[in-house]
Amino acid sequence: MDTIYRGDLVSKAGRRNAWLDALFVDHAVLRLGWTNFATVQPDVLYRSNHPLPGHLRRYVQAVGLRSVINLRGQCANGSDALSREAAARLGLEFYDMALESRGAPQRVRIIRLAEIYRTMARPGLIHCKSGADRAGLAAALYVLIEGGSSAQALVQLSWRFGHIKQSNTGILDAFIATFAREAEGRIGFLDWVEHEYDEVALRARFRSRSLAGFVNDRILRRE
Repeated sequence: MDTIYRGDLVSKAGRRNAWLDALFVDHAVLRLGWTNFATVQPDVLYRSNHPLPGHLRRYVQAVGLRSVINLRGQCANGSDALSREAAARLGLEFYDMALESRGAPQRVRIIRLAEIYRTMARPGLIHCKSGADRAGLAAALYVLIEGGSSAQALVQLSWRFGHIKQSNTGILDAFIATFAREAEGRIGFLDWVEHEYDEVALRARFRSRSLAGFVNDRILRRE
């Protein structure tokens, strides 16, 4: 991932470098007024794009936020450093739970995320970079883990959040459709993931529309 961040939040120059990296290399300037914040389940789980420190502070005040689940993993950039520092200052639990936006969801990561949902201090916030694809997947997984339907889960992967299912991120929709076709109403979601889900087969059969993929990857420049 591109970054100019030098790993210093202590000196004035280092903190300025972190903010420059966050705002202009990681595109946080676009997230100053647009947070893509939404409720997945009131008082339990919320979703957004990568929060700036001020956003986290406002979420604590507005919804009593207690946990942050970072779906980008450890980025080692300015956005990552600033949000980790803010979470620590606010006393929030912080989890690194990297998900993919263009690959078949991985069984081991789904199971780990389910355990985080079970044990985290509530309410929690899931975030990726834009709040569209990985946050959508994590929100959809929460719905399914809690016994919701595939139709309810797919609401979390929609144009409203910037998700483009016709692109290669549509493999996330295909994952949910596979569960609906193969197992919904027969066995529980996590049982299906653990014992029947074939991520290799899903990856092999999924095909995106090339134009939508070009828009998502080259124009919007999503991770």
